[in-house]
Amino acid sequence: MKAKVAINGYGTIGKRVADAVSMQDDMEIAGVVKTRPSFEARVALDKGYGLFVPSKENAADFEKQGMEVSGTLDELLGDSDIVVDATPGDVGAEYRKLYEKHGIKAIWQGGEEHEVAGFSFNSEANYDAALGREHARVVSCNTTGLVRVLYALDRQFGVEKARVTVMRRSADPNDIKTGPINAIVPDPISLPSHHGPDVKTVLPGINITTVAVKLSTTLMPLHALNVKLGKDCGAEDVVKTFKSRPRLRLVSGKDRVKSTAEAMELAKDLGRPRGDMWENVIWKDSIAIDDGELYFFQAIHQESDVVPENVDAIRAMLELESDGARSILKTNAALGIKK
Repeated sequence: MKAKVAINGYGTIGKRVADAVSMQDDMEIAGVVKTRPSFEARVALDKGYGLFVPSKENAADFEKQGMEVSGTLDELLGDSDIVVDATPGDVGAEYRKLYEKHGIKAIWQGGEEHEVAGFSFNSEANYDAALGREHARVVSCNTTGLVRVLYALDRQFGVEKARVTVMRRSADPNDIKTGPINAIVPDPISLPSHHGPDVKTVLPGINITTVAVKLSTTLMPLHALNVKLGKDCGAEDVVKTFKSRPRLRLVSGKDRVKSTAEAMELAKDLGRPRGDMWENVIWKDSIAIDDGELYFFQAIHQESDVVPENVDAIRAMLELESDGARSILKTNAALGIKK
């Protein structure tokens, strides 16, 4: 019997996680929750996902738009094995008591604080620690991207110190709330940024400092990494390490991938749903060793890189698979992530 997964919040992350779950052979969507009627709600119904609302008061708005509601969040939780909370940041924490009332396992996203679950997850770094857990938080898009490369480097060479500049997008492509931006914004102005401490919720032994700026783009954040490694190595040794990891994709300027725009075009040409890029995009030609320190650029698709991590977290918490490497391979195969 397949595990039943509820999705509370069917927006940028929730709808992607729902589709990824529906592609797995050991889990299925029990239903998705929307607060207000929208095109996303219509698409959910077209895909056969049961549409649920936070409370009965919300149902009337959907019915006016001709959308059939299957029930309330309370009812959905009562018929599910686990809930993925993809509600807006700082909202998900409010649902913890409801999840506990139903005795249901819960996964939050990186917009919430580490304390909401007491455990922050990354598929490669700490899958074993997630086995059977009641609560987990999949760290944010940027943190997920940083953990993937730093875990790989630390395992192979040891990481003595990482210094990272995170160049963030101003909003997701479909977000018009903030309007056009013609500025470069220190984010935050007070340093360092929150990304370093967030990495440490998964990799507590990593010495990392991060700074961040917000740019006039909606496509992908770009990271500039400077890492002091514990062992001497060459650029090709780092390339070999990155090639061996399951969610790192090496690209090259020689292949005309010279920007985040071209990286996103690559995802579309690969036939990815919504043009998603689930892997870190690392420029092979940026990987360099200078004065014993490693430098490279990577880009992170903020809308999708956490999606496979959510699937693996479900599998670990419900103990559908005890081995993290096998879960990653299974998730990757179902999504079509190929090396």
